[in-house]
Amino acid sequence: MAPFPLAEIFGHYGAYVIYLLVGISFGAVLEMAGFGISTKLAAQFYFKDQTVLKVMFTGILVAMVLVFWATGLGLLDYNRVWVNPTYLWPGIVGGLIMGFGFIIGGFCPGTSLVSAATLKIDGIVFILGVFTGIFIFGETVENISVFWNSSYLGRFTLQEWLGISTGTTVLLIIVIALFMFWGAEHLERIFGGKDLSKAPKARIVGAVVLLVATFGLVGMGQPTSLEKWNQISAEKTSLLENREVQIHPGELLDLINNNSLNLIMLDVRDETDYNLYHIVDARSQAMDELTKMAPVLLQETANTVIVTIDNDETRSTQAWQILTAESVPNVYILDGGINHWLDIFGHEGHADCSTELIPDSDGLRHVFHGAMGSRHESAEPDEHTVEHLEYVPKVKLEKRKPTGGGCG
Repeated sequence: MAPFPLAEIFGHYGAYVIYLLVGISFGAVLEMAGFGISTKLAAQFYFKDQTVLKVMFTGILVAMVLVFWATGLGLLDYNRVWVNPTYLWPGIVGGLIMGFGFIIGGFCPGTSLVSAATLKIDGIVFILGVFTGIFIFGETVENISVFWNSSYLGRFTLQEWLGISTGTTVLLIIVIALFMFWGAEHLERIFGGKDLSKAPKARIVGAVVLLVATFGLVGMGQPTSLEKWNQISAEKTSLLENREVQIHPGELLDLINNNSLNLIMLDVRDETDYNLYHIVDARSQAMDELTKMAPVLLQETANTVIVTIDNDETRSTQAWQILTAESVPNVYILDGGINHWLDIFGHEGHADCSTELIPDSDGLRHVFHGAMGSRHESAEPDEHTVEHLEYVPKVKLEKRKPTGGGCG
């Protein structure tokens, strides 16, 4: 399933050859569209020539429709596609600065490279200005670090903001874009004196094809976590059956005290049980919010280990399946859940948990004297306890794919 690990398939240098070919192809398309000419680019701000809007937005629209069609057909894992994290106000200010630079210089960073590649003097000068700006920014950004890192929203997409389905969001963007194209052409007629009767008729056909494809996308929808799990269940179920992902409470305690790891414990029990007792630093996580959490967890550092926790293993296994289906790496299950944890750490000389057990219970078998959350002594056992426990370590860090992206 895409995106494919090019470095693993073609090797380190083979992947760089592909990157180079993609870059050259992109530059060639920009040059053929006339984006290496500063006067043509600047003309969009005077409403005389809207080629930049039409070409770039058409590319965005076609890519968007193809991406979500591929996701809907199970050919692409959207969770592994890089989406620039949102820093709302720094992004707005940065966009305004870049926009003014675009108007004044006649280029954006990408198109200036196209211009410089064809040895245009203004493009070369603009690039020198870009490098100068990067240097000055790098030397002064610490003075605005608070603002620079403010209003962080993470991987925040339009469908999340609007609260509607992916297909409906795509359709809304397509309709708005087509209206923009229509308006752009009339601006060119009014301010640029263009004769719209000479415009290629193929653009209308393209618009119709795009709309039809989008309505098909709305009807098809995007795969649910269950559907994704069904696609990989034959491969992954053996991990559960062979108990390769269920980690002993002693190993979890070892992970808790391992400062070289970023441990995330997701307690997927009901809030009542969580408030009654939970391990220190474990997060209460609603099961129906796990799918939304997956993109956030994918942005975590490479040394991240995620452990799902239930009273036994029922919900934690379901949570493991959801996160695995959503391509989150390094996810494990607490073997036996909180009940097993308490069997080991809960009542050996501790007064917070009764030795009385509730037999044959699917829930919390141990009896507590009060809802104290993580304030129970056994919620944070002595790290030296693990030295006296015997278990087979299961955690093996899976390499996360490098993330990056954006347009210069």
